Amino acid sequence: MTTAEDVDKNRPSASWIAALRSRFPVEAEIDRVLTRRMERRAGPAFAPLALDTLVKGVESLIKSQHQGVFEITDARWLSGGASKLQMAFTLHWTPPGKMAQATPMVLRMEPSESIVETSRLREFQLIKAMEGVVPVPPVFWCDSLGEHLPYPALIYGFAEGVTKPAASSSGVSGLGMSLPPELRAKLVPQFVGCLAKIHTFDYRKADLSAFTEPAPGTQCAEWGINWWERVWEEDSDEDSPILRLAAGWLRRHMPTLTRPCLVHADYRTGNFLFTEHDSQITAWLDWELGRIGDPHQDLAWVTSQGFAQLDSEGRRLVCGLMTEADFFEAYEKASGIAVNPITVHWYKVYNAYMIGVLTLGTGYRIARNGKTHQDVLVTWLMGISSMILDEIRELIENAPQGGR
Repeated sequence: MTTAEDVDKNRPSASWIAALRSRFPVEAEIDRVLTRRMERRAGPAFAPLALDTLVKGVESLIKSQHQGVFEITDARWLSGGASKLQMAFTLHWTPPGKMAQATPMVLRMEPSESIVETSRLREFQLIKAMEGVVPVPPVFWCDSLGEHLPYPALIYGFAEGVTKPAASSSGVSGLGMSLPPELRAKLVPQFVGCLAKIHTFDYRKADLSAFTEPAPGTQCAEWGINWWERVWEEDSDEDSPILRLAAGWLRRHMPTLTRPCLVHADYRTGNFLFTEHDSQITAWLDWELGRIGDPHQDLAWVTSQGFAQLDSEGRRLVCGLMTEADFFEAYEKASGIAVNPITVHWYKVYNAYMIGVLTLGTGYRIARNGKTHQDVLVTWLMGISSMILDEIRELIENAPQGGR
């Protein structure tokens, strides 16, 4: 039997991969994505791609799913999407049943390995399901297995808007964003209302074949812990006592899922676009971590201290928008879903554990092996891991009654 000392995580054996799959059962599509990643880990490092290579891949993908003449112009790299490669372009085509048009589009594609390895098919299906429910960019095609492009990818429509006011500042990935009071007043009802619509949407009516609905009870929580503990085993180099302690604490206190819903899993400022002239949200982005799960996962993420900002009166505003008490009150009113503080706290620990795994484990591994175009960023993120570990410690020490 392979021991921990025998494992080469940069060239994992088939038997070791199989053992992890058995030890940490997860949804079928998550298992496929993680297994594929490990099977390819010993392959070449990420190499810069020419725009022409991506254009040819997009042409191949469109030809496989669209009958008709088309042309791609104005291909260019697009910033944003910290863990993915993105190319903007214009497609000149005739959509089915419509007139000829020029449609701005975006290619969203993985690098060789991402700091968060996810499924483009799941992201595609979630955005498709949300069309007409909350503002999202239209999605057109998905290359879920990387048959046409160098890596799995999807193509969606370009959405107008900005993630922050022109005069505002923020840290990496929208952290610490400061918003003026007049803008907050306009964004707050949209921010809360969209989350309520996501959580109350009847997902059984949508094509979500890449998702597995958790059984009643604690399976949802257990799948989540298994996902990130498996990633830790796959990626980590030096062990972390705090992360081990957190995984055990999470398993001992798994909450029961009473109302499964669609979960965005990265719902916050910085992940939506809005138009500055009227302060209207035009698109919710970054659905890659979404799942069928517990609404408290999103509530815990929204109220994370990492996304908070102090206003002029010294009040802590969740996502720089409103106080936590006001957010929960508005959410309960808009959704009809009661907020359980103990479950919110459990998911705060869960979310912090996930970030700890990704920064200390995956960030290290992909930077070491040269698997990402964001090696400088992911190495920088490792530097904040001590703050994440301390947050986990504090959250567990201050768990509410019934959550210890």
